Amino acid sequence: MIDRSASAELFETAKKYFPGGVNSPVRAFRSVGGTPLFIEKGDGALIWDADGNQFIDYCCSWGPLILGHNHPSVRENIHKAVDQGTSFGTPTRWENVLASTILENHSYLERIRFVSSGTEAAMSAIRLARGVTGRSKIIKFDGCYHGHVDALLVKAGSGLATLGTSSSAGVPEAYAKETIVLPLNDRQAVEEAVKQYKDEIACVAIEPIPANNGLLIQDPEYLRFLREICTREGIILLFDEVISGFRVGFEGAAGLYGIQPDVLAFGKIIGGGMPVGAYGSSAEIMNHISPEGPVYQAGTLSGNPVAMAAGAAQLQQCLKPGFYEELERKTRNLIDPLMEYSQQNGYSFRMFNRGSVFWLAFSDKVAIRSSAEIDPDSMKYFATLHSALLDRGIYLGPSGYEVGFVSAAHTDEQIAQTVEAFKEALDIAFSEQNG
Repeated sequence: MIDRSASAELFETAKKYFPGGVNSPVRAFRSVGGTPLFIEKGDGALIWDADGNQFIDYCCSWGPLILGHNHPSVRENIHKAVDQGTSFGTPTRWENVLASTILENHSYLERIRFVSSGTEAAMSAIRLARGVTGRSKIIKFDGCYHGHVDALLVKAGSGLATLGTSSSAGVPEAYAKETIVLPLNDRQAVEEAVKQYKDEIACVAIEPIPANNGLLIQDPEYLRFLREICTREGIILLFDEVISGFRVGFEGAAGLYGIQPDVLAFGKIIGGGMPVGAYGSSAEIMNHISPEGPVYQAGTLSGNPVAMAAGAAQLQQCLKPGFYEELERKTRNLIDPLMEYSQQNGYSFRMFNRGSVFWLAFSDKVAIRSSAEIDPDSMKYFATLHSALLDRGIYLGPSGYEVGFVSAAHTDEQIAQTVEAFKEALDIAFSEQNG
């Protein structure tokens, strides 16, 4: 077992200050047990905790660090921006730099608005959809997460097309009743909801590559079906690409599948590790936003120059020829040997991926497209695996429902080391849980 005494001490202190000792729930290690690691430093694909333990990191700050930690060009741009000040509440040239980098290389966007988080991007995109259509209800899907917006913290009611119910204390049921929650990969449910609430639905919101409750890879034909029904019914189709945007390709899932959504929401990667989000669309739709139009949205720190500078440096690296192909190669070098090893040993274990996003599933299913297909009991295997990997210097996010990420900083040697550590950890997980 690795020494976590310094992290444990810091955690005890943190519990005096923060609910559960953390500022975001999954960090508390509740689902995997043990003490959360307090990270002191990151460089490349490596992180070091308060006890001096070194780990190969596959959390990558939950995705935004596609270049790895402390990338020189990102760091240099951050320093340039900070040297001139940290925030002005005015336009800066860094907003133009990042916007031009995105819009000149993303054929599914014409205008963009920067905000401070993925949650804010999704919230603003939903408001925009309501403002454009003059309708109030939205459709979301069970297993997709769009941030902690009141109207989106909703679970499914009973039946195919019933209104949702709140999934968090503090969310009024009146908000939840504006949201229709449907199962993923179910065309009948969508058709029934659209028929039942005809001319009331402003928006269909979906992660085109759902990656917050497992990696629930959808059939592209299902996404095209959503595009067709939204066009037919005058509904705004929102692709929440907070995770998939600029991660599975520069144009994200929209480009990967060749589907034009009406509005896209982004976060993570466009800030290079700094807090940021954005939403974008056609010029026609975006002109509904204040000060051009009647849909109000504002933010003192929107377009913060430090975040803009970091994002601009990172996305320039992503535009280099072969960048995403190399990430895919590295990801396959991680997944393929582990899939082969699992098959040889008869383990019920699979790894799913889209580009450099991957997910571990303790299952024999060749495809998992909805959250209902995930066996909650399988999470006990993940908890054992997670602990065994930490002891071997490998860091994954502390939840079996979360995805992992390969970065450009991961070397072939580090991936090979990870594969060997994974094999040992899988042996332990299946031995302990089946023994």
